[in-house]
Amino acid sequence: MEHETQEQTVNSRRILRRTAPIAAALVLGAGAGAGIYAGVSGDSTSAPARSTVVASVPAQTAATTSATSLTQIYKEAAPGVVDIVVTTSGGSDNGGFFGAPSGQSSQAEGSGFVYDDQGDIVTNAHVVDGETAIKVRFQTGKVVNATLVGKDESTDIAVIKVDVPSADLHPLSIGTSNNVQVGQTVAAIGSPFGLPETMTAGIVSAVDRTITAPNNYSISGAIQTDAAINHGNSGGPLLDASGNVIGVNAQIESNSNDNAGVGFAIPIDAIKNVADTVIAGGKVQHAYLGVSIGDTPNDTGASISRVIAGSPADKAGLQAGDVVTAIGGKQISTADDLTALVATYKPGDKVTLTLQRGGSTKTVDITFGQRPS
Repeated sequence: MEHETQEQTVNSRRILRRTAPIAAALVLGAGAGAGIYAGVSGDSTSAPARSTVVASVPAQTAATTSATSLTQIYKEAAPGVVDIVVTTSGGSDNGGFFGAPSGQSSQAEGSGFVYDDQGDIVTNAHVVDGETAIKVRFQTGKVVNATLVGKDESTDIAVIKVDVPSADLHPLSIGTSNNVQVGQTVAAIGSPFGLPETMTAGIVSAVDRTITAPNNYSISGAIQTDAAINHGNSGGPLLDASGNVIGVNAQIESNSNDNAGVGFAIPIDAIKNVADTVIAGGKVQHAYLGVSIGDTPNDTGASISRVIAGSPADKAGLQAGDVVTAIGGKQISTADDLTALVATYKPGDKVTLTLQRGGSTKTVDITFGQRPS
């Protein structure tokens, strides 16, 4: 399903792998970036002094507490975050997103994290796009070859595998994105601008955003954060205050191609299903409706602007101009609502859509198809 109101533009939303011509190959050295956490508080007016006797306690500011918590998160999580360098054939340029010139061999750099004790590592699908060779660098400085297990461009998630002793692997704790809240503290670890083991921190700025995958399908439920994310952060984990992975950093919104405080992470609940399926040797499947949609002026549903010929929507008789107001009995206010609900179904599932057409309310039965590649 295409979601026209959320399509990427090359000038603003950027996929975050870092590329360079092979003649200027990235060096997997021992350098590490420094993570900085800044606390800001509002102004206050001093009240008249009052003499109060209190018990003696160690002085500890909120900033110190936050810094201590972030330091602990880094110590526990950084060993499980890896730097990934991918040699590409040069034929792919990621649709204009930070690619080398078409036809020129290049190296792309991104991030990833250890998913299990079998050597499986999760990253973004666009990080390994066009790969001919993959190298992984651990925090210890150890560099090993990796192979691509599989990827799903519809969620922009890939799994690569390394063959190393289990003692070298530090799987991260996998959390949930189901209860992520605006305002909660988050941290990102990755390789911005080729600086491995860099940590940045911020808050969740918004939830349930819809972003566009490399194959132009919509990814619903994305987490927006103001933690600094830049080229090379792609595939790295977004961590909550307990150090659990709640998302995979994938994109930024920027007119300058660099961090502007608006980054997006793919939610971990969607990633777990993809990773587990790929590791088990299965094929990731997504329900397919086959429409382009947008919002209505008063958020009264999802407006269909185009129906793909031969799609399930076409076969069910949906038309451009229809406004979908409910799916499976669940009300829809925006295009994002429809995108998120379709993502909860599987190919072959049957559901009833409620829609407005020409001032009348209609119900249409739909059987979802398998999303084309």
